[in-house]
Amino acid sequence: MKYRLLQLKLSGLDQAPLQLAVFCEEATNQGHGLGSATMPETLAWSVVGAIHLLWLSARVHGLGLGWVSILDPVEVTRALDVPPSWKLIAYLCLGWPEDIHDVPELERLHWQARTTEGRIVLDR
Repeated sequence: MKYRLLQLKLSGLDQAPLQLAVFCEEATNQGHGLGSATMPETLAWSVVGAIHLLWLSARVHGLGLGWVSILDPVEVTRALDVPPSWKLIAYLCLGWPEDIHDVPELERLHWQARTTEGRIVLDR
């Protein structure tokens, strides 16, 4: 099963016409440290928010975006020769999907069933 998931992840690396390494500059002076002094993780969260917007925008235009999570961040950072204060947030593959499905890939390939609504909604 792990090998099948690895094949899914690596297919984007082989086939996507555009690949993006997305970093967060953790030593930035932008904003004079407001907010990040008490919650430094907000820098990375802002980058993730931008990625999410890219993902939604890509889908609107029929593009697929895959987030490759099997790469070693240290190796990617070293290979791309970026400053040490840059933190790898995501490695993305962007391109036209081979197929369009209403059912998520992990469910379609029997890797994982959908979570039922009751497990993710908290009523108080």
